[in-house]
Amino acid sequence: MYTKITKEQWQGRIDHPTNRVSFRYHQVVEPINIQEIEESTTPTSTIIGFECEEGVRRNQGRLGAAAAPNAIRSSLSSLPWVLPTENKIQDAGNITCKGTNLEEAQTELGTAVTNILNSKSKCIVLGGGHETLYGHYLGIREAIGTDKKLGIINIDAHFDLRSYEVEPSSGTMFRQILEQDTNASYFVLGIQRYGNTMELFEKADELGVHYIYEDELITDTSQLYKSEIQEFIDNHDAVLLTLCTDVLNAAFAPGVSAPSPFGLSPQIVRSIIQFVTSHDKTMSFDICEVNPSLDEGGRTTKLGAYFVNEAIVSFKKGYGRC
Repeated sequence: MYTKITKEQWQGRIDHPTNRVSFRYHQVVEPINIQEIEESTTPTSTIIGFECEEGVRRNQGRLGAAAAPNAIRSSLSSLPWVLPTENKIQDAGNITCKGTNLEEAQTELGTAVTNILNSKSKCIVLGGGHETLYGHYLGIREAIGTDKKLGIINIDAHFDLRSYEVEPSSGTMFRQILEQDTNASYFVLGIQRYGNTMELFEKADELGVHYIYEDELITDTSQLYKSEIQEFIDNHDAVLLTLCTDVLNAAFAPGVSAPSPFGLSPQIVRSIIQFVTSHDKTMSFDICEVNPSLDEGGRTTKLGAYFVNEAIVSFKKGYGRC
């Protein structure tokens, strides 16, 4: 089900009503109807929300992520808008999963993502559980065609390569993609050595997944991992970036389905987002598994909004060179 967002849903502090250098997100965002989206003639990022946690329920996770899109919008509203006048930010509303109809909702999200990308806009998807990624993937694959090599970069503690023989969930998406799409490849950063079974490590190796452990990222002070990301990007025609917030240390992100006592710092995640989204091949970004119902003091939601802002600002560097 699709719902359009109104300007009244973007509220925040006003430092000046007309001086653009004082503006915040809520003063510049333009609500649009996804069915009526027009081709962008200036650098544009478009938000689409995915109010869904059916995949988390199927994966026996803690529920609450369906409320994240609007919660992240609320935290994003008062952040300063720092991009030049010609840059636009649009909000295309929410796709909502009704009941247990996950696959239908993912297809609907895919159509919305395709419409956004075909309008020459960068795409920001606000999940939802990490099942958001599969709908996001469907949209970018439709937009670029079946022959293009698609690189999927995931910042995550988990592989999400479980079997989908019984039903898809928030733990199956990457296996679905890799077994169904020979032109898609998968690179995941932040894997927890003790957060995945040996079977999942074996499946990752079998499917040719490239991965970097969480502790390797923490100790890589020279940021050599960026050369691996760059090599991965160079080998693909288009790139999708997805963030599962359970990759973060629980001290920074308590409001997730599967909190980690280890995990990455926000600084490392921020650095990866900046690096990947500033590349001209990166078309879209999603953030998943923020759970406002479990979020002490709104810390995870606010951090998620800051990550979204980092992606939007960094997209500006790569816009127009595709």
